[in-house]
Amino acid sequence: MTTYINVQQLRFLWPEGERVFDGLDVVFSDGRTALIGDNGTGKSTLLKLVAGLLKPESGTITASGLIEYLPQELPLRLGDTVSDLLGIAGKRRALAAIEAGDVDEANFNVIGEDWDFLDRSRVALDELGLDHVGFDRTVGTLSGGESMLVGLAGRLVRRPDVLLLDEPSNNLDTSARKRLYQAIRRFNGTLVVVSHDRALLEHVDAVADLYKGRIRVFEGNYSAYEQVIEAEQEAAARAVRDAKQDLTRQKKELIAARTQNDRGASSWRREQARGGTPKILLNAKKNAGEVSSAKLLNAKLDDVAEARDRLDEAEEGLRDDGGISIDLPETSVSSHRDIAIIKGLKVSDLYGEGGLGLHLRGPERVAVTGDNGAGKTTLLRAIADAARVPHGFLTQRLELLDDDASVLDNVRAKAPEAPEKILRTRLARFGMRRDSVFQLVSTLSGGQRLRAALAAVLSSQPAPQLLLLDEPTNNLDMSSIRQLQQALTAFQGALVVVSHDEAFLDGLGLTRRVELTRGEGIAVDVPVAA
Repeated sequence: MTTYINVQQLRFLWPEGERVFDGLDVVFSDGRTALIGDNGTGKSTLLKLVAGLLKPESGTITASGLIEYLPQELPLRLGDTVSDLLGIAGKRRALAAIEAGDVDEANFNVIGEDWDFLDRSRVALDELGLDHVGFDRTVGTLSGGESMLVGLAGRLVRRPDVLLLDEPSNNLDTSARKRLYQAIRRFNGTLVVVSHDRALLEHVDAVADLYKGRIRVFEGNYSAYEQVIEAEQEAAARAVRDAKQDLTRQKKELIAARTQNDRGASSWRREQARGGTPKILLNAKKNAGEVSSAKLLNAKLDDVAEARDRLDEAEEGLRDDGGISIDLPETSVSSHRDIAIIKGLKVSDLYGEGGLGLHLRGPERVAVTGDNGAGKTTLLRAIADAARVPHGFLTQRLELLDDDASVLDNVRAKAPEAPEKILRTRLARFGMRRDSVFQLVSTLSGGQRLRAALAAVLSSQPAPQLLLLDEPTNNLDMSSIRQLQQALTAFQGALVVVSHDEAFLDGLGLTRRVELTRGEGIAVDVPVAA
């Protein structure tokens, strides 16, 4: 059966008046579609509208069959069981009553025709790597990643025709992400997934790009989408260059026309001053010249206006990715400088007596990877404590920022002696200009918060020569991830990054990896091939 989602002339605004969609049209066909776009463009809102959790102002949304929706944050109660999270707790109670001899018809109605729900639930859990998780286990004993996978299993057990996933790989470690990708590949129906996980985006059949309130659907995975967008942006850049050149030429011709007009007027005045020409002929010549000059000037003014319109239209085709441009020579560090030396670190109870050891020297670029619970964050904190150079530490929650202070005040707190002009120039390089520097941190998006945190850390006095980042791409859109890569590429000190995002790590120019293997009691130091 062919499945689909059809959105026509969708209009939606929040109660406080902020409009999100104004006449949105899109069709999601059967297969796997990634819905991408900058944070705040309405991706999660669209999923909730399709799922029926929000009501549109106007327009229609139709979909085939059963719809299941997995939100970014599951509503969890620690005392609930895995059965509750799977949505089978009621059926389990009814089945237990029937097996105990209860012939109440209500129990049979609860189960309906779904007599194999337990087997299917067990298979769904096992396929997602949760074979160790029992139905009676409480939610409070699950990790965030395990809870998300159990929630996904519950949606899959109900065999939906349409599956909506909102950032499903957040909080998942590398092995759990791979199982998620397998589940996505196995799904038959219409699947729409909002994600910034580059590896996940390579497993889709189409990419729906939400940009400026409109959606364009591109066939193929994210790599194919990037190729199309890159070609379009190259063409748009050429069009802008050509339009600028044309506008410059038209302006020069307008100046020449005005100069010619002025010369004509001067010639008439000289001829009038000399005398000898009948007044009627002189006036006729003047009128003819003025008419001709006026026509020429008006024509050139029209040409300039049209050239300016063509430039405006060409610039509309260029995307503003808000790139970060920074130059930080003060963060450079000698290749012989010891950055941090760690010996015998106990990062978890699963490690042996010897603990972990790590020696960082010079401007190394190190990725720390491993499953959740292996001790990655503990290792970062130990490196910060052992640092022998000025350092900055960006935690997952960016605790270094004061939510009740402005962006500028947060940066000023790290560099109290720096002139405000210097601080605002630094913030501008991070894409935060004019009045945006006075915005409270509590009102910032995820990408804006990261920019502010980076600006604060890198503006510190003294400048950091070691930068530590713990899962920096969580909750960032693709544009923000690219901007973060730009900033980290410009950083000239030592860099240690914890991340499950392999595509992000690949763009950092790593010199080595430290893989924490849970249960083996060692950290494997893996060189990166040149």
